[in-house]
Amino acid sequence: MTEPGHLGEKQRLKRELGLFDLTLFYIAGGLSLRWIATAAAAGPSTILVWIFACLFFFVPLAASVLELSARYPEEGGLYVWTQRAFGDFSGFLAAWTYWMSNLPYFPAVLYFGAGSLLFAFPHGQKLAATGSYYLLFALGCLAVITVLNVRGLKFGKWLNSVGAFGSWIPIIILLVLAGVSVFRFGSATKFTAVSMTPHADLKNAIFWSTIFFAFGGCETGSFMSEEIKNARRTIPRALIVSGVILAGSYIVGTIAMLVALPSAEISGVGGFASAIQVMCSRLGLSWIVVVIVLLVALNSIGGAASFLSSTSRLPFVAGIDRYLPKAFGRVHRRWGTPWIAIIFYGFAGMLCALLSQAGSTVQGAYDLLVSMSIVTYFIPFVFLFLAMIRLQREPFPQGGIRFPGGRSVAVLLASVGLITTMLTIVLALVPPDDEPDKGLAIAKILGSTFLLVGAGAAVFLTAKWRRKT
Repeated sequence: MTEPGHLGEKQRLKRELGLFDLTLFYIAGGLSLRWIATAAAAGPSTILVWIFACLFFFVPLAASVLELSARYPEEGGLYVWTQRAFGDFSGFLAAWTYWMSNLPYFPAVLYFGAGSLLFAFPHGQKLAATGSYYLLFALGCLAVITVLNVRGLKFGKWLNSVGAFGSWIPIIILLVLAGVSVFRFGSATKFTAVSMTPHADLKNAIFWSTIFFAFGGCETGSFMSEEIKNARRTIPRALIVSGVILAGSYIVGTIAMLVALPSAEISGVGGFASAIQVMCSRLGLSWIVVVIVLLVALNSIGGAASFLSSTSRLPFVAGIDRYLPKAFGRVHRRWGTPWIAIIFYGFAGMLCALLSQAGSTVQGAYDLLVSMSIVTYFIPFVFLFLAMIRLQREPFPQGGIRFPGGRSVAVLLASVGLITTMLTIVLALVPPDDEPDKGLAIAKILGSTFLLVGAGAAVFLTAKWRRKT
């Protein structure tokens, strides 16, 4: 647990985020336009998958975060909750797998933004297969995000705000374009009972894990609880507002894209932008493409910024507890930020971008980054849902906002979320159809996962031994 001498580090943190800021933060991190294109490319059956993922993963996750944030509004969120429920080792392992799983997320989401941005230029698609362009874009954005967050959330939160608007406006334009397309050409997709029924084959089951992955992110705000104004009440309110917007945008956006285009015409790293370009060309509104792709790029940058600023608080708290070098737990005296943890995490994201490009095509690197993120990303949620169940034995504090239904509903929702999470991990392990050696592919995923968890355990045990000696 935290040593008394280090409590002063947390006390120097500045409370910069209000309700409006935190709501935009959740939207920027949770609402990624790339998932709308990914879902639409799979056909109309994904609409029911969205609804299933919302009810059986997002609602339990949001409810658990809502209650645990009200119970324990402390910096570190997931780390603190798991630590309180199961001890230091479980808390550290939950945080370790979470921050490690998010490293591939940064270049993946920025590659999507870079691919979309190419549609703003007449000959931009010539760079579509140029890995150096994507790499430089990702490195440059991560450098800017890191510097702004070191300066403080009052600067870094503007990237989140811009990222949120970078998702709202394109979705609104998408809805308008879809409406005009239906009026002029009719629906490009037939929505029938057969086409909208998800098929329980292996190919579709693998895709489901990606849809569940898209609903992650509502846990991130709690990582910065001691930098949020009145966190016990602000986090739940921001979660409810952003959650409605998030779920509605994914479902309605997917329907709109399918109405305007056949699913076969939606694909690639820049899937959303390419779909918009086709719609605008058919309607004679090509000038709108430039506006939309600029906003899509901002949405990608905002998403990367929200996860970097929040997830960097996990190594910060672990540094305070001395399970990472104590430098991670330092707060900048002037700016009131965990600057060393932020800089380290920013550089780690850049390193991941560099490694992802080694001997790989752009599309191959993007697919690799997404698949790397999914398996390890869901491991911390196993800890989170189990902590939600375990901590029901402790009294609920007065003044906090609790999910309706009390203890019985809380346990039920957490159990549903836990089962869904375990199922998603299993599905994410299944290799795609075009994988030549499926056994080797599964072995690689399992091997890398065990290596990651083992490395976390080794770091913890080494730190614990040093603390004793």
